[in-house]
Amino acid sequence: MNCISPGWIDTGANPQHSAPDIRQHPAGRVGAPSDIANMALYLCSEAASFISGENITIDGGMSRLMVYHDDCGWIYAPPEES
Repeated sequence: MNCISPGWIDTGANPQHSAPDIRQHPAGRVGAPSDIANMALYLCSEAASFISGENITIDGGMSRLMVYHDDCGWIYAPPEES
């Protein structure tokens, strides 16, 4: 058995995301339902027949960052590009 743990996925309920909300994702965007569906399809395919007992996090890298723009006053400020 495998598990998919989705992160912030834009289901269309709130199509307006602020620029900092989008930029804070290491992937540079909010997730889409197709990101989750593609993993589910892959896990159902023969190509994944030897994958077992895994929890696959699909969150654009946010679980590595673990903080969200404007939570408790924290404001995302990306490093300045040189």
